[in-house]
Amino acid sequence: MPTWTALSQAQGRDRAEALADACEDLAPEPVGSGVFEIEDGSDRWEVGVYFTQAPDEIALALLAASQGAQPFVISELPEVDWVAHVRRELSPVSAGRFFVHGSHDADKVPEGAEALCIEAAMAFGTGHHDTTKGCLLAFDRILTAGEVPHRVADIGCGTAVLAMAAARTVHGVVLASDIDPVAVETAQANVLANGLDGRVECVLAEGFHHPVLDGAAPYDLIFANILKQPLIQIAPDMARHLAPGGRAILSGILVAQADEVAAAYADAGIALERRDDLGDWSTLVVRKS
Repeated sequence: MPTWTALSQAQGRDRAEALADACEDLAPEPVGSGVFEIEDGSDRWEVGVYFTQAPDEIALALLAASQGAQPFVISELPEVDWVAHVRRELSPVSAGRFFVHGSHDADKVPEGAEALCIEAAMAFGTGHHDTTKGCLLAFDRILTAGEVPHRVADIGCGTAVLAMAAARTVHGVVLASDIDPVAVETAQANVLANGLDGRVECVLAEGFHHPVLDGAAPYDLIFANILKQPLIQIAPDMARHLAPGGRAILSGILVAQADEVAAAYADAGIALERRDDLGDWSTLVVRKS
């Protein structure tokens, strides 16, 4: 089935959300919409609207103008078997002792590696993105130094690949949370597929706002592979939930944003211990004093 995308940009979150909401009443009706901050400090937001029938270009233009947004750019996407495409394009990823692969590459797992299987249909957060790979490498270095955390949480877990990496290498139950119910379902499915039922507990939560997360604190290690602004917002909560001497591994941060995030954590009493850049992305290891 062909699909169409309509993309615009608006100044400020309120205008972007109002535009996305207005698009829901279009005919033909969109099958989905989303609002995403453009992480360049400009307070510009991208609005994406998705259709399975050709959209009404005039109606979209009028809605964009009503919010002072840029005109929509409309594109028709060809029919693609994305799962098959991802299987062809995404080779396994080695990050220290961890080896992330799809089930079609299970025969490629090196001897002695900690294997994590994520299906191609669930490709976001598999380790192929430099943010996830950076987190796995940072965690591997901590383990190699002989420091094994006992209480671990993965905030904004996505597919739970980081939580599962911890469950492969530490004792106890690792907690994984996400604000998106689809991500939580995906995480739970991955935990079962990797034989880690009972080792990783997945919960729906915004940040640390869940009794299970509160009850298990303080943590020796917290993963947070999200985005700059959410990372800054949860810095005080991170400080409250980390044990003295505990670390957080932070990513989802563009190289140009790393200093700002590190400064926010330093203000919260969590000092930068190490920074590593992979491509356009930074991974920060910070430690509570």
